[in-house]
Amino acid sequence: MRVYEELFIVKPDAPEEEVDAYIGQLKELITNGKGTVDKADKWGTRKLAYRVQKYNEGVFILFQFSSSPELVKEIERRLRVTDLVIKYQTIRIDEKAKKIEKRKKQRDKRAARRPAPPPMAAPAPPAAPALPIPAAPHAAAPGLPDAGASAAAAEAAETKES
Repeated sequence: MRVYEELFIVKPDAPEEEVDAYIGQLKELITNGKGTVDKADKWGTRKLAYRVQKYNEGVFILFQFSSSPELVKEIERRLRVTDLVIKYQTIRIDEKAKKIEKRKKQRDKRAARRPAPPPMAAPAPPAAPALPIPAAPHAAAPGLPDAGASAAAAEAAETKES
């Protein structure tokens, strides 16, 4: 059994009861054909990207089901001949799942061939905070005149005057 997704658009002016009855018919067709309905969602009325059969909007309905390819042909035939349905599209989902599974196996295979990284050493405990270094009392900030040197020059000037 393969997994399929069927999206079809119903006329927006169709009565709600008629749409629900048609959805019931499709569910019954799938279950009688030895398939299973996984999900049936009514997305409601949505605007179409372009006009289809003189309609600018339609009621979108999504079916996800598992069945044989022969049953899918019958469902598509019924969607094609029903006046209620404007457009439909059938997508086989399990192919995508197979591709994803295949990529995952290849990735695991490459990872198994790759040499294991060397074991990492345990992280070192945090070091004690560094103590601040006391600044020299006569050290000046960069770009400023040295305060200690000017004091020495003033002292020398006083001794010359006396």
